[in-house]
Amino acid sequence: MSETSYSAAHDLKEAQAMTDGLEEYVRGNELYGRAGGFFSLSQMPSLTVGALRMRLRRLAAQRDQLSSEQAAQLDGVMFAHDRARREWRRHYDEKMEREARSRLKAMETFFEELRDNPRIAASSYLPEAMRRTIVEELLIAMREADLNVEAIERDARAIDGRLRRWVAPGEFLWSAVLSPVYPQAQFWWLYSRPNVQEDGRA
Repeated sequence: MSETSYSAAHDLKEAQAMTDGLEEYVRGNELYGRAGGFFSLSQMPSLTVGALRMRLRRLAAQRDQLSSEQAAQLDGVMFAHDRARREWRRHYDEKMEREARSRLKAMETFFEELRDNPRIAASSYLPEAMRRTIVEELLIAMREADLNVEAIERDARAIDGRLRRWVAPGEFLWSAVLSPVYPQAQFWWLYSRPNVQEDGRA
């Protein structure tokens, strides 16, 4: 997972690829798109609004660490993102809601697997922490847009209540470079570790 050995240049590359396909993506029905185009052979993550916004927010937070060329590229990426959202606002907002619900639903599967085999917590936690982080990024964006987030917040709180059963406080999961972007009070799951004993008990 790139977040554990973070590179702003890599984040920017992915954000650029995602933004290049953003307009076509938001107009379509597919929820998890392909960054870099359909025929891309790269190992790019799926194109979603949440995945893109996560990268844009942390790149903006680290702007003073970017080179002048990288900062100019980020400006272009953010301009293209804002234009796509403005021109396809309803589609964009619908994608955010669908994605948030989809990622929370995927975490339900994680809990079902934990019930059957608690020992998977250690190996499966990082992807779940990423899912929950992207949901939070979507909630931030939706609140900024004055969208109704009550139902998604309620579902997220329910997921958090279940997640807390399996984790204990720990060091920041990702690269220390990213910790200022993710305050512990809001992103507590990134400061947690699975707490499962050898016999599989929580």
